[in-house]
Amino acid sequence: MNKRDEQSGLVLLIEDNRGISEMVGEFLERRGYSVDYAADGVTGLHLAVSNSYDVVVLDLMLPGMDGLDVCRKLRQDAKKSTPVLMLTARDTLEDKVTGLDAGADDYLVKPFEVKELEARVRALIRRDRRQVSQELLRVGDLTLDTATLRLTRAGKDLQVSPIGLRLLTILMRESPRVVSRRDIEREVWGDMLPDSDTLRSHLYNLRKVIDKPFHKTLLHTIHSAGYRLADLDVESVAA
Repeated sequence: MNKRDEQSGLVLLIEDNRGISEMVGEFLERRGYSVDYAADGVTGLHLAVSNSYDVVVLDLMLPGMDGLDVCRKLRQDAKKSTPVLMLTARDTLEDKVTGLDAGADDYLVKPFEVKELEARVRALIRRDRRQVSQELLRVGDLTLDTATLRLTRAGKDLQVSPIGLRLLTILMRESPRVVSRRDIEREVWGDMLPDSDTLRSHLYNLRKVIDKPFHKTLLHTIHSAGYRLADLDVESVAA
């Protein structure tokens, strides 16, 4: 891989629509990316598991195996944390939650501008490559090791998406302070701010993992202010 490839990134494009795959692939290659292609879910999953990509651009509707199953198997079976940008014609909140719940990091609705896709790919790569200092973060019985990315609560290992880990890192470092929605979005996505449902969907998925199975809620929505991660019983005693 040459220096330009290292700067831009290696992308796996899993898309069965030849017109879309050629448009996206040619644009990304002109922007300095290296692109591998797959036209079905089974081949795409094999490539994603066998190689180290910076980003997987994954269509939802695929022959052989749909994008949701590809993403789930990539996360749950292969334990790969490669950032995934999911492409779909479905635009409801429920569809977005389903995609993010399967392990996608971002969500782009067809039809889309190829420049926006490239900006989202670039943001995912930049975020994934960012150096994270070795740090052990604790809020209540929730612990995150930022060096190993091991997340536990009450001694139980938890699995969340790469975006979920990023959100937790922000909220745990700021705990018990309330962090505004805009500050979170800018920290995670930079200038490429997501639509209004994306952060809410990621937080919904995060709550299902870190709070729902346990007796005490740690992730709190503060109306018109933002979000905080805190053990409110401990904070109440401290006050």
